[in-house]
Amino acid sequence: MPYYLVQMTYTKEAIQHMDEHPQNRLEAVRPAYEELGITIREAFLAFGDYDVVLLCEAPDNVHVAAIAMAITAGGAITHYKTTPLLTLDEGVEAMRLAGESSYTPPS
Repeated sequence: MPYYLVQMTYTKEAIQHMDEHPQNRLEAVRPAYEELGITIREAFLAFGDYDVVLLCEAPDNVHVAAIAMAITAGGAITHYKTTPLLTLDEGVEAMRLAGESSYTPPS
């Protein structure tokens, strides 16, 4: 199954609530992902532009889009970014295929 990097930013209100009521949100959201056949392989809290980073494995883009819609519709997330990932073997295969391509740039 394909891998995806998911990055999320909480709303100010969500952070305030978690400051007042600390909780591990991973166990709260994991069932919603699993209902769609998505496995959260790793989860991290992060500094910077995003508060949460997930490494997920999912059946396809449609399932990943569906969970993004469901999570953002909840209102606790301001930014939700999904990046499709290739394994190193898949990347090498893509390089091989690119090398066999007949594409030529404009001249």
